[in-house]
Amino acid sequence: MDYKHHLEGKVILITGGTGSFGNTVIEKLLSFQPKKIIIFSRDEKKQEDMRNHYASPILRFVIGDVRDKESVEQVVAGVDYIFHAAALKQVPACEFFPLEAVKTNILGASNVIHAGVKHKVKRIVILSTDKAVYPINAMGMSKALMEKLMIASSRNILGTNDESTVLCGVRYGNVLYSRGSVLPYFVSLIHKGEPLRLTHPDMTRFLLPLTDAVELVLYSLINGKNGYMYIRKAAACTVETLAKAVCEIFDYKKGYIEVGVRAGEKAHETLVSSEELLRAENLETYFAIPPESQGLDYNKYLLAPKKRAHSEIPKSFTSENTERLNVVQTKALLLTLPEIQEELQHHKK
Repeated sequence: MDYKHHLEGKVILITGGTGSFGNTVIEKLLSFQPKKIIIFSRDEKKQEDMRNHYASPILRFVIGDVRDKESVEQVVAGVDYIFHAAALKQVPACEFFPLEAVKTNILGASNVIHAGVKHKVKRIVILSTDKAVYPINAMGMSKALMEKLMIASSRNILGTNDESTVLCGVRYGNVLYSRGSVLPYFVSLIHKGEPLRLTHPDMTRFLLPLTDAVELVLYSLINGKNGYMYIRKAAACTVETLAKAVCEIFDYKKGYIEVGVRAGEKAHETLVSSEELLRAENLETYFAIPPESQGLDYNKYLLAPKKRAHSEIPKSFTSENTERLNVVQTKALLLTLPEIQEELQHHKK
């Protein structure tokens, strides 16, 4: 897809841009020759590291917090496209401090969406998670409400005289080797000479390389429709399979131990619910999920839903029923990751 045609000469804002997504997407965005890429985040140290690493005049770094309406308003003015990646993502942290998850993941997203619409940003893509589907933890619940905020805001736009902003979202599962995820944790335990700690061997998790997540977000930015959620289809494996694959890759003899399920964790993750699959568009590598209702005719939405032809209710798309990778397949996938290749080089020295 010719992303350069759409992004060349444009001003792009990435909230939470010092995270794993921001660091990966910048590599691609720079090749499209945008006018400016704004990195908006709270962490001055990570911003300084990125500034030194890329040394690009196109990058502009802004200290701010999505919780702060005023700082969001100032940074959004003049922007063409927004990737909203700022979030609290750690499940246990959100369990212990749920109000903080509300402030960042819900109210922060609201600030970004509101400012983007006000300043006529062309497109806003919000980044969500599989944990937002049938959520049982604070992080997932806050992300689910973020999705609902985006969809509700898209209804406010549709049918008005000013449809200059397109709001859409993406949802994906565990991104391999993203900051705070299990793979760098496993590698850190190997460095310490300790057995890998896994929660429950039969838990399953989606496996998605960060490059595929970036591709999904770029696809949604260019092709996204108002109120739609886009989901990348992904394979999965059990937590035990992942631990075995890591041990084999690094020829690690200390193996792994089971430490028990953490607060707020699911046995299996869901990327698309049964209810969403009833209306989803099944694309080759993605699901495109339209909003349940478009427009603000509340009575029509509540009292007179569109009658659908009878069909069997599909099963949710979960990490339990998607393609299941074995140890050999999981190893092959992990070995494609540049971080694993780099760690292997250090490990052999």
